[in-house]
Amino acid sequence: MATVSLTAEPRTPGRKKAAKAERREGRVPAILYGHGREPATLSVAFTELSRLLEKISPESTIVDVAVGGRTVKTLIREIQRHPIKQGIVHVDFQEIHADEKLRLEVTIHLTGTADGVRNQGGVLDQVLRTVEIEVLPSDIPEHVELDVTSLVIGRSLHVSDLNIPNAKILTDPELTVATVVAPRAEEAATPAAEGAAAEGAEATAEPEVIKKGKTDEEAAEEK
Repeated sequence: MATVSLTAEPRTPGRKKAAKAERREGRVPAILYGHGREPATLSVAFTELSRLLEKISPESTIVDVAVGGRTVKTLIREIQRHPIKQGIVHVDFQEIHADEKLRLEVTIHLTGTADGVRNQGGVLDQVLRTVEIEVLPSDIPEHVELDVTSLVIGRSLHVSDLNIPNAKILTDPELTVATVVAPRAEEAATPAAEGAAAEGAEATAEPEVIKKGKTDEEAAEEK
């Protein structure tokens, strides 16, 4: 279980202009909810939040939010980003309790080098990158590891192959996590086809035609 801290300040709810002003001042509007409490509107420093998100997996890291002299254990449930600028415009925090199980997604990390890649020239394809689990806060893993060393071409590992202590896996156990596929065969032209293509080129190759064709291609690229 990973835990980090973040400082927040109360914010007046329901005012779009105020939210925009917060963003101009380098702060991100946020909301804290959970356990039947009235949702609390907050704001957090953009720089502090950005640095925190760079070093954690938000979906599986407990965030101790300090606000108004009180610290609340939370999980980040949603991060809204600007569709163009990609800046953070809003964050949702959910309050959690130590004795209450949570549903969340954790990242799957593949370990080892697949036999089909090392000895057969295959390509490892990770089909599923997260898995949903139900777990107590104290047992939240930072990530889940899956060893792919034994995989050969044409074989796969599934959700049922994952082992997550003290957690219930909610994702369909039959879903494929990783597989090794054969390399794509390169299509090569036969000598006969190459010869026919060359003869055809010689038959139509006149200086005026070549020059004109080049001009047409350039014009097409400019459209």
